[in-house]
Amino acid sequence: MKSNLIVRFRKWVVISIAIGAFLYLGGAVMADIDRVSGALETFQWWMLIPVCGLTLLNYALRFVKWHYLLRRLNVDMPLRDDAWNFTAGLAMVISPGKAGELLKPYVVRERTGVPMATTVPALVTERLTDGIAMLILAGISVSAYAADKIHYVTIPAAVIAIGLGILAHEGLSMATVKMLGRLPGLRGVSEKMQEMLVSLRSCLAPAPLLLTIVLSVVAWGAECWGYQLIFHGLGFTDVGLDVCVFLYAFATVAGSAMPGGLGVADGVLAGGASTLIAGISQPVSVAAAILIRICTLWIGVAMGAFALLRVSAMLGGIDLQSTEDAETT
Repeated sequence: MKSNLIVRFRKWVVISIAIGAFLYLGGAVMADIDRVSGALETFQWWMLIPVCGLTLLNYALRFVKWHYLLRRLNVDMPLRDDAWNFTAGLAMVISPGKAGELLKPYVVRERTGVPMATTVPALVTERLTDGIAMLILAGISVSAYAADKIHYVTIPAAVIAIGLGILAHEGLSMATVKMLGRLPGLRGVSEKMQEMLVSLRSCLAPAPLLLTIVLSVVAWGAECWGYQLIFHGLGFTDVGLDVCVFLYAFATVAGSAMPGGLGVADGVLAGGASTLIAGISQPVSVAAAILIRICTLWIGVAMGAFALLRVSAMLGGIDLQSTEDAETT
């Protein structure tokens, strides 16, 4: 039975807020909740304006990337509708396994009739290039700040490089897909997999790949800069951009497997700053983590929740099956 996506989102957001509140409270207690509160009281709240502005820049550049990828696939999605669609997708980052992000190709299908098998590769490319950008940003200073954890950057980078190498060779990539199509459970979708491969190769051709990576680096670099501004707002104006770029990017990479990075990204930020930045105490580190996550994660979730209502109305009410049964036709 189909369940309404908005109802499902409400369930996800309630659970995520509860988990987030528990984690933030736990971190504050461990770091001395009174001192964390004291740090927050000294924060120059007007600094949230440029921090949130940089977050909006991140979203805008990522939307440009998403819309460009659709155009690359010859999908004529109206710009305004796609803007609502992309914004609604921000809410789906807190869905289990982030599978709710299939909302975007689903909406494109409903508005244009283009099969999801054609547009899911745009979503894959969008998320992949975001990951590559974060690996680039984290890799710039990983040897200086966390040489013992360099494998968190090098291993994913190697896997991505191998995957892109296979995709670059048409014969090898098609043979790989055909081989996978012979596996039990995948035989029935072999043709769809080949269709998706064609779209994926188009999105990941050298020119669009380079362009989308550059857009992603600038977009996520903006949020890294916002993290530095948080420390400035807390009174630590000597905190350098390089360490903030590393910490924020590394935390995002580390938390990529969790919905919204909950727990992992927050923990890396809360513990990393006090370890790597001279003069930053644990309470200040926790306060900075709470503030930047509000500005980068929870504002996006709130915007996405509002846009989801608009998208639902735009389509006359969205009913989406569980992500396991999501169609790719």
